[in-house]
Amino acid sequence: MDDFSHFNAQGHARIVDVTDKAVTRREAVAFGRVLVNENTFRLIQTGGMKKGDVLTTAQIAGIMGAKRTGDIIPMCHPIPLTSVDIEFNLDEERFAVEITASAKCTGATGVEMEALTAVSVAALTVYDMCKAVQRDIVIENVCLLKKSGGKSGTFEREV
Repeated sequence: MDDFSHFNAQGHARIVDVTDKAVTRREAVAFGRVLVNENTFRLIQTGGMKKGDVLTTAQIAGIMGAKRTGDIIPMCHPIPLTSVDIEFNLDEERFAVEITASAKCTGATGVEMEALTAVSVAALTVYDMCKAVQRDIVIENVCLLKKSGGKSGTFEREV
């Protein structure tokens, strides 16, 4: 069990002790994509969805999700975030909503899970806002694009 930091000596789950870790500036960026059909895409694009503005609602939900990550992912520390930003790109060729979320803090542990949670919650909100007009929506490619800060340094996904 020595290779797994989330288990104690008895093999039981624990939250990792970050008491002695250096406090550094931490940043993470995550990505996800929501695939819809052309009709749903146009409703998102024009603001015609009956539930309201899909992207604004998803943006707010994603930010709220990032702030609550420590409450929903069992071994995540609650982190005092200093910034969360969510951007959308509407891909006309794929009829896709691409979501990029960034999270920042100054602390002893990273913000990867907060960025990933922000993307996931935003994507789920797009799904929820659109499910009345389309049932076969797909959420795909949720992944960490990059992170910086801390002992492990910088990671950047090769595309």
